[in-house]
Amino acid sequence: MPTLLITHPCFVEHDTGPGHPERPDRMRAINKVLEHDFFEALVREEAPLREDVEERILLAHPDRYLQMIKRSRPEPGDGLIHLDGDTVMSPGSWEAAVRAVSAGLRAVDVVMDETSDIRNAFCQVRPCGHHAETDRAMGFCLFANVAIAAMYAREKYGLDRVAVIDFDVHHGNGTQDIFWSEKDLFFASTHQMPLFPGTGALSETGVGNIWNAPLRSGDSGEKFRDAFESRIFPALKNFSPDLILISAGFDAHKDDPLASLMLVEADFLWATEELVAYAEKQCGGRVVSMLEGGYDLTALARSVGVHVRALMDAS
Repeated sequence: MPTLLITHPCFVEHDTGPGHPERPDRMRAINKVLEHDFFEALVREEAPLREDVEERILLAHPDRYLQMIKRSRPEPGDGLIHLDGDTVMSPGSWEAAVRAVSAGLRAVDVVMDETSDIRNAFCQVRPCGHHAETDRAMGFCLFANVAIAAMYAREKYGLDRVAVIDFDVHHGNGTQDIFWSEKDLFFASTHQMPLFPGTGALSETGVGNIWNAPLRSGDSGEKFRDAFESRIFPALKNFSPDLILISAGFDAHKDDPLASLMLVEADFLWATEELVAYAEKQCGGRVVSMLEGGYDLTALARSVGVHVRALMDAS
């Protein structure tokens, strides 16, 4: 069974300005890797611009927040605007943001379609989303892409339990904030701590549905794998999800400039293989992965490559 890749040229048009780490070249670096013959078997789609996208954004964000983002978008020819110190909008950002959300919705529809032979998908999107809280843009993020996809899956398909696993080096405070009181939505995260955004302690448990596994600066793959095996996987198995979504950030790589964990490509490969193997046993192989961070272009491209390979090998 094939793997679905969803992306769009507009993601390059989300301009964050000179020197910003979350830059359009991230898409170009990934594109170059995924053009390799090995990835020829991917089913490729452009991220749609769904008519219902704003309605679906309201699953995770209040209308006042959605309207604030819409009002903030610069017009063509205008410069950049800053929603906070590091979260930027350009004239191309609105389309990129709503297509990023739409990509997650489309991926959920495909993997939940019983007539489809596709059971997993990777959404190569930007801006990333896991720092966007219920009513606050931050950490390069405008809308909570993966949280919206999870809540959409629950609403559209009546799923009893949806899980998000986040291995970005920065804690997914936005996903946690949105899931906090939702007992049928599960959030687990490995991340460096202390580090931006300052959340992600073991004591942050929501209604028993939040499972943080913080790592220390300098931790390598051994600690990362132990965090999954000792804390996240037992909780995930106990939760028994109907669908697994991945916040796939690759900034825990040893070469990334924004943090100081010491992971390598083999660690991301292992985590992906373990998650898709569990999905095969528990939820018919249904996995939707959405890109989050990763700011060293070479490390990002290689890490995405092994991540997508693991999805393809499981299909």
